[in-house]
Amino acid sequence: MVDRKPPLAPEELRALVASGEIDTVVLAFPDMQGRLQGKRFAAQFFLDEVLAHGTEGCNYLLAVDTDMNTVDGYEMSSWDRGYGDFAMHPDLATLRRIPWNPGSAFVVADLAWNDGTPVVAAPRQILRRQLERLAEQGYTAMVGTELEFMVFQDTYEQAWNANYRDLTPANQYNIDYSLLGTGRVEPLLRRVRNEMQAAGLVVESAKGECNLGQHEIVFRYDEALTTCDQHSVYKTGAKEIASQEGVSLTFMAKFDAREGNSCHIHLSLTDADGHNAMAGDGPGGMSPLMRHFLAGQLAALRDFSLLYAPNINSYKRFRPGSFAPTAVAWGVDNRTCALRVVGHGRSMRFENRLPGGDVNPYLAVAGLVAAGLYGVENRLELPEACTGNAYTADFAHVPTTLREAAELWENSEIAKAAFGPEVVAHYRNMARVELDAYDSAVTDWELRRSFERL
Repeated sequence: MVDRKPPLAPEELRALVASGEIDTVVLAFPDMQGRLQGKRFAAQFFLDEVLAHGTEGCNYLLAVDTDMNTVDGYEMSSWDRGYGDFAMHPDLATLRRIPWNPGSAFVVADLAWNDGTPVVAAPRQILRRQLERLAEQGYTAMVGTELEFMVFQDTYEQAWNANYRDLTPANQYNIDYSLLGTGRVEPLLRRVRNEMQAAGLVVESAKGECNLGQHEIVFRYDEALTTCDQHSVYKTGAKEIASQEGVSLTFMAKFDAREGNSCHIHLSLTDADGHNAMAGDGPGGMSPLMRHFLAGQLAALRDFSLLYAPNINSYKRFRPGSFAPTAVAWGVDNRTCALRVVGHGRSMRFENRLPGGDVNPYLAVAGLVAAGLYGVENRLELPEACTGNAYTADFAHVPTTLREAAELWENSEIAKAAFGPEVVAHYRNMARVELDAYDSAVTDWELRRSFERL
């Protein structure tokens, strides 16, 4: 594993607390949905007690639905088990200031049971385990996430009260790459860019996207765990900054019938000497390792779709001609494929185009690593690249519903071998809970279609 230097060292935090610049420390962990859950501490108490010993949190936080309802079916946490605690231990490599909340610092926690054993179904632990398996092979995963969002001129409270109907997008036409369009919301984008930079993230660029009010801010490629931690900080922080600016933004995969919010994930491997192990003298400049790794992505893509598209709404993106993939195919710089190979030499990498803005990055990257290791360990052969329109070609189709993805995941021998039965059962239950809730709901579509005419 890479030795990660924190954006804010503990001794710097002590000095900032002593001077009065920092008075609050936020300790949080990513939940099943990828949201940050945790506590705010008085900074001196954090230094005196929590820094060394951690704190506790109710274990129901990994056994609830999106609305925070307690639900059944989870082995780790239930009414029968009394909804006890797990321990939250600060990972000091993630310590940073969060300038959009003045006087505050932030640190990510790892979860453990009271006997010190890790909570294996926690998303961050799931990723850590796959990265450990990769390290045993001598490699480190480097990852970048490209996260899109839509901005509305309504506050979050106004959007809620309007039942999220008739919101006013920040841009009212397609502004893909438009400087005029991004200029309309530059005060918001500038705050997000600059304050993420001050929080220790390295900002690359911002650009407009296709849907109304849709934008993307991109950060520097980094070691996998670091990227996922920064992704979570950015996603939470962007919402907080938007709220402070009197607007709202959403990362949901498919807000309307136009283009959805994607979260394309780029991945490459470095060896012990820091060289890109995916580059080589083979076809397309790829090494044998990359060809096996990419073949593993194809072999496991349908089985692992639950990790890349975890919600009911996620599957609304997968439509022909939408720039969201429908085919289990790979191609060189081909945006119609689920897997796109880009770069050359030290920049050689692949992009998985399935995830939307609602993805839990820890689970998705864990899936990419596990799939790649499956290909390497079994020396899978990479089929020919798709050179045309994958939407109309004869390839296997990505799952079209959460129900299909959940069944593939539950019955996947690849998933059971890579993640273990506890993790497979935990996230199969998460999907079951969402499906049960959706199947019980009466939608606006049904009311409009049926109230008078049926």
